[in-house]
Amino acid sequence: MVAMAPAAGLVLASLAVVLATSLWTAAVHLVWRPYAVARAFRRQGIRGPAYRFFVGNNEEAMAMRAATADDVLDLRSHDIIARVMPHYKAWVASYGKMFLSWSGYTPALCVRDLDMVKQILSNRTGLYGKTNPGPNLLALLGKGLVFSDGDDWARHRRIVHPAFTMDKLKMMTRTMAECAGEMVRQWEARAAASGGGVARVDDVGQQFVELTADVISHTAFGSSYREGKEVFVAQRELQYIAVSTINNVRVPGLEYLPTKTNLRRRQLMGKVRGTLMAIIRERQAAAKESKDYGNDLLGLMLEANASAGAGGQKAAAMSMDEIIDECKTFFFAGHDTTSHLLTWAIFLLGTHPEWQQKLREEVLRECGSTGTPLHGDTLNKLKLTTMVLYETLRLYGAVIMIARQAMADTELGGVEIPKGTITMIPTAMMHRDEEVWGADAGEFKPDRFRNGVGRAAKHPSAMLAFAVGPRSCIGQDFAMLEAKATLVVILRRFEFEVAPEYVHAPAEFLTLQPKCGLPVLLKLLDQ
Repeated sequence: MVAMAPAAGLVLASLAVVLATSLWTAAVHLVWRPYAVARAFRRQGIRGPAYRFFVGNNEEAMAMRAATADDVLDLRSHDIIARVMPHYKAWVASYGKMFLSWSGYTPALCVRDLDMVKQILSNRTGLYGKTNPGPNLLALLGKGLVFSDGDDWARHRRIVHPAFTMDKLKMMTRTMAECAGEMVRQWEARAAASGGGVARVDDVGQQFVELTADVISHTAFGSSYREGKEVFVAQRELQYIAVSTINNVRVPGLEYLPTKTNLRRRQLMGKVRGTLMAIIRERQAAAKESKDYGNDLLGLMLEANASAGAGGQKAAAMSMDEIIDECKTFFFAGHDTTSHLLTWAIFLLGTHPEWQQKLREEVLRECGSTGTPLHGDTLNKLKLTTMVLYETLRLYGAVIMIARQAMADTELGGVEIPKGTITMIPTAMMHRDEEVWGADAGEFKPDRFRNGVGRAAKHPSAMLAFAVGPRSCIGQDFAMLEAKATLVVILRRFEFEVAPEYVHAPAEFLTLQPKCGLPVLLKLLDQ
């Protein structure tokens, strides 16, 4: 026993060293570094809300969001900032357009100068990388194009890009129109049964969620679309988990504890992975026989991946896990963002009947009446429809904030930014900046896009709905084609208006959507 005493003492001493080191590291990250960073920014004239130990400004932001959660806007008001970003509105009023806040113990710099924003988003060196999304968002989207960085991102982009070229997307227009046609036929039957030719849809947004999931299931997975719909169901639940935890301060290792949320997330991840892997394996096996992967998004991606890995270049191809992550990404992004674009477009056209009529006249002139097949080239002629969709994206874009993290100490527009600082680009605020968009920035004015996106405002990069630069949204042409095809099918058959009981309360659930749904009344047109 006596001989063991020195060994026990050595163990205790080692534990004491480890504990002291851990405490020192924690003190540096949670106390000293926030103080030093805040002081460095103050010297440059940049201030912000005070840092609070560990939680930063998270609790303050959540309290302000809660205080405005029941606010309702006038039907013609598009001033959503006080509802969805009340903390940013308050901090801009107190500290100016550029201020420093704290996401937990991580510094977050609000950047609204468009030249600085362009510098961030156009950087090709990896200086401004994606932020760590956390386990719940990764479970939903995977580490595909949205969250990958550096060489991995470049490799993924090369392989995924061929599936999203315009000539390939135009071939999917018929599928998009057919899916929309099935939805509209249900509305027609409902209108006919009403006796007055009017159909009521309690929440058109939910209809669009189901529609766009159907479209992406067919265009991404072809004959395996039924299995694709299973992915949709699981991802909806993963989205709810991500939303409910997005403002939580991350504690390293917490995601591994057997909590109810963690266990359910892993179960859903397993279901998504298993379903997608089965679809991919089946497609790869079929291609060995026919040498054809298919013309849907998955097939085009697998064909490009096989070519990338040919000739002994396996490192250039994506692994099975990477292919699955890309499927997660384009499946969620392909239906969620487009469904909300359509929802807000119906809201705006339902409250601006003069524009609804302009679009209907354009649709009938360029695309013909119901029964005339739709083609991608025809959809590209719909200039007024395109203008309305861009104005919808400006006022009610799905993503209200873009975040990039400085991977090294850097300088941005004369401001010195320490490594690890997150640059926050509040797109929803910037899309309403009167200095950039004019005195009517808060109004629905599609005419501002008459000469194209680059000339709609005083700065050519003012429109940030799809971001700008090399990491702009790869699926933007897909989203615009699908939205146009759906609107064409609807406008051919119905006039519509927002139901009187609609509550105008936009809310952010990862993406911007009506808090209480969007009820609409659809009047069947005589053909």
